Amino acid sequence: MGKSTFLQDFKAFALKGNVVDMAIGIIIGGAFGKIVASLVADVIMPVLGLVIGGVNFADLKWILRHEHIVDGKEIAAITLNYGNFIQTTIDFLIIAFSIFAFIRIISKLNRPKPVPVTPPAPPAPSPEEVLLTQIRDILKDQNPK
Repeated sequence: MGKSTFLQDFKAFALKGNVVDMAIGIIIGGAFGKIVASLVADVIMPVLGLVIGGVNFADLKWILRHEHIVDGKEIAAITLNYGNFIQTTIDFLIIAFSIFAFIRIISKLNRPKPVPVTPPAPPAPSPEEVLLTQIRDILKDQNPK
């Protein structure tokens, strides 16, 4: 018995160019995400924090319950870390804008140049029109005004 059609179908699917291109895109996208996350965390957020008064967004949190000790064990504080959410939102906006700009540039580079369209030549007159034109010209020559 030969190879099963399931394995043949999977092999055909996995070796298609689109699947390989998608895998490469995912790997590059992951690396690009790390670069943008570093840009936001290490460059943009410190400058933004300095502009708005020295605020470090990663430290912004709302304490729901302070840490405390119960039976000699320290119970950690429960916090709502909205600063991380702000930073992640800024990461997303920058990544989305970067991808949008990159795709827009690529699509402009790949867009074919418009070929100037020359208007079609007027159609040749039909034999009836040629005959009527000749008759008109003859009548003009016979009756000058």
